[in-house]
Amino acid sequence: MNAMLPVPNLSAEAATFADTLDGLDIGLYLLDADARLMHANAAGQAMLDAREILQETRGQLTARDPLVNQALRYAFSSALDASGVAMPMTGDDGQRYVAHALPLASGARRRAGAAYSAAVALFVRKVALTITPCSGAIGKAFKLTPTELRVLLAIVELGGVPEVAAAFGVANTTIRTHVNRLFEKTGTARQADFVKLVAGFATPLRDIGEVR
Repeated sequence: MNAMLPVPNLSAEAATFADTLDGLDIGLYLLDADARLMHANAAGQAMLDAREILQETRGQLTARDPLVNQALRYAFSSALDASGVAMPMTGDDGQRYVAHALPLASGARRRAGAAYSAAVALFVRKVALTITPCSGAIGKAFKLTPTELRVLLAIVELGGVPEVAAAFGVANTTIRTHVNRLFEKTGTARQADFVKLVAGFATPLRDIGEVR
């Protein structure tokens, strides 16, 4: 199946929706209730072609690594039952990704998704430590120091206190101190929550979720 082929008889609204998402620089996949791949935008198709983390198998979107595939299935099933979920994933080469599954459950999202019989939109992007305006927004929102912001982003990309301590060339206890301060300032309780926090600021899903 060629996920990039347009679907005939799209409404003007659905066509505009699809054109807009095709312009995103992060991977987008529209999936039906059985996780069949209905559409991939240009960036999403490039990920499939590169086979770094995702592939199309018998019409379904799957991850190359079995453990990553379990995480992907969990994100998909959670999105069907809730308002959306963010899930960290790691590619074959160790590159970290964030997948954010969003149900196409209401308003314009439902009408646009109906053109593809889609139930869930899955956004996938590589995690990067580049300090962007969105990163600055996180720092301002939670009153983080520059070092705390760097530790937050490093935890998201590298995955744990020992890895971040090694990357920064400091003791594990130093990073743990920063992590505890991050918990207090952001109102989170686990390092995994940092991924969801950063994903919420770094992807367009917050705006898309407001469409009705």
